Formats: sequence, C-alpha cells, structure tokens
Amino acid sequence: MKYDIKDIGLAKEGALRIEWANESMPVLNRIRKRFEQEKPLNGIRVGACLHVTTETASLMQTLKAGGAQPFVCASNPLSTQDEAAASLVKNDKIPVFAIKGEDDKTYYRHIHAVLNARPHYTMDDGADLVSTLHSERQDLIEHVLGGTEETTTGVIRLKSMAGDGVLQYPIIAVNDAKTKHFFDNRYGTGQSTVDGIVRATNRLLAGAYFVVCGYGWCGRGLAMRARGMGANVIVTEIDAVPALEAVMDGFTVMPMAKAARIGDFFCTVTGNVNVVRKAHFAVMKDGAIISNSGHFNVELDLKGLKSLTRSVKKMRPFAEQHLLNNGKRINLLGDGRLINLAAAEGHPSSVMDMSFANQALSIEYMVKGKHSLKKDVYPVPESIDRKIAKEKLAAMGVAIDRLTSEQKKYLASWTLGT
Repeated sequence: MKYDIKDIGLAKEGALRIEWANESMPVLNRIRKRFEQEKPLNGIRVGACLHVTTETASLMQTLKAGGAQPFVCASNPLSTQDEAAASLVKNDKIPVFAIKGEDDKTYYRHIHAVLNARPHYTMDDGADLVSTLHSERQDLIEHVLGGTEETTTGVIRLKSMAGDGVLQYPIIAVNDAKTKHFFDNRYGTGQSTVDGIVRATNRLLAGAYFVVCGYGWCGRGLAMRARGMGANVIVTEIDAVPALEAVMDGFTVMPMAKAARIGDFFCTVTGNVNVVRKAHFAVMKDGAIISNSGHFNVELDLKGLKSLTRSVKKMRPFAEQHLLNNGKRINLLGDGRLINLAAAEGHPSSVMDMSFANQALSIEYMVKGKHSLKKDVYPVPESIDRKIAKEKLAAMGVAIDRLTSEQKKYLASWTLGT
C-alpha cells in the first residue's frame, strides 16, 4: 500500500486520539454500525481531500465499514494531524498522503496520488481535488460518478464551474446542509478559531478590539465567541443584510479602512480574496495580530504585507512578526492559513459528528441513485438533514414534541381562519 506521511510511529498516539474523538460522534457511530451490516458502498473507491484530523479519520473508518476504499490527502498544508494520518495507515489500512507543513509542490503531489487511485467519488474540502481533476487529470473524469463538498469556498468554486458548463459530474454541497453550516460553521469555527488565536499568541482577548471580517455563519460564530471572551467586537461586511444583522446582534459595524486603525486582532472569514489589504496593513496599530479562518490564505494580502516589510522574525511556532518600514510591527498567525487548524485542532468532534454524518449519507445517497443526477451542484436532501438532527437530539437525550392530528389538519387547511 502506497502512502506518504510524517511518521508511522505516531500511529499508537493517533489511535487514542481517534478513539477520543469517536466518543463524541454518536451519529457517525450509528451510521458506521449500519454500514458494517449493509455494506452500501461495497467496491466504491473514494478520493478524499479533507483536513486530515481525528474526526476525518472517523469518517474514513465509516466509509471503509460500508465497503468503500478511501484514499486521503490534505486539503490544507497546515491542517494535517500527523498522528491521525499514521493511525489510518497502520491500523485501518487506508492510504494517506498528508504531512503537516508540506510545501505546495508536495501538497499537489499528494492530490495527484489520490487521483491516481481512480476514485468513483470525490470528497472535497475547498474543491482543490475537483479543480485539479478537471484541469490536469481529465482522462480520469469518466470514472467519477459524483462527489461532495464540505466548505463555503468550495461550493462557490463548484457552482462557478457548473455555471460555466465545465463541471463533469454531480456534486452534493454538504456545506449547505442545515445540520452542517448552522452548527459546524457557527459553533465549530467560533470556538476553534478563538482556540487557535489564543494558542498561537497567549494574548488576552478581554478588553481588546477584535475585528471579524465577514458576518456569514463562520463570522457569526467567531463574533459570538470573541465577545464571550470579553473582546470589543467590530464586524466588517460588504452585504447590507448581514451587516444589519450584526448591528442588531449588538456588534459595531464599520468599513475595513476604519477598523484597520482600531483593531488589536483581525480575523478573516469571508471566502474572498484580499479582504485585508496593503493599505490596511499600513495604518494598523503597532503589534496588531492578523489571522485567517477562511479556507484559503488568499483572504490576507500577503504580497502587500511583504512589500511593506523591512524584516521578519518568528516569535512563536505560529506567530511571525513583520517589522514594517514605518517602524510598526504586525504579527501574522499561521502563515495566513486556517488558524483553527494551523495552531489548534480544528472543530470539536461533537460538531463534526453532524458534518461528517452528512458526508457519509450523501455518498450513500449518490451511490444508490448514481444515474439520476445531472452535472450540477445539489443540496443535501432534506430527509438526510432532518434524520441527522433527530439522531443528534436522541444521542443528547433531548426529546421534542410531535404534531397532534388536529394540528396537522390545521396546518394542511386553507379554510380555517380567524
């Protein structure tokens, strides 16, 4: 079995970490038990380009329990947990091509290694696997029957491909499932991003001005958690509707040009390019801390920052201090990559339980109905979304009401009024 990881000797530690994660993933565990009995994915090869974490390992174990053969690479050079990668290779016989800190050349070599397995289905986190397949490995597309996408960034890219008529197989936008973006994006990103920033800096958030760039579901969660730590939260937006929501939620909203002069901490969560730019860096406070929790590091204008920089000093493992020509210092965290995975461990497993349950069930849905979908981006079927929500509530010991026959009749009628 071919693989490329940091150290197979980390497998024992990885197995314990995966076991720890599994204890908080009851929905995925239930799916795995059913998959073991039914084998709905028998003979299917799955190419997965995801953050290689303990939670991802649990998903790969579930797919293999269902009869699939997963092949795994990282969706970000800094997001791999080497212990989890080692355990998947040694204990689960799953080929993994991922090393934390790998350079861009290695990153894409690993993507090609997964594509070399000729997957029937792709599982992406940012659409790098799909875009590489469409641009450089078109000879393999005829073997691919479908795929899933985990992130907002990836869904944007794939919808663009579908709009341009170049997407060659159907994709389910797992990111858009309610049990994914309401919880993973908001509560997962909120907690893990604050965790990453604090681990990288050991700086106090209370009393500081914390600028959240973007008020989507990730921005909502981050703003909520930063405020919970005592920070004065400022939100920047380009869309009037979420900007208004941020104001109504009690946050200060202003343009980035103004926020740049005020903020102590900055974090981008937009999915767009150059959100914090050269002009913003030039007016920041001495000692400002900048980070990103969007999928790609393009949200920070790193070339613009470099052009203003006199010298660079590594202050901590994930904190790089830029001394600017104007004498001020700006601290860049995690090379501008996902700080919640670069400096921390990503989302809590109890949140990823729902996200990866969506992944597993969406792949099963596509396998069972592989000839019914066109070359487009599809939502997760509502039946899957609701099933996951019910399973999660049951695992938490939470019961809810049911409609009475009278209530069902009322809701179905148009004749009953005042």
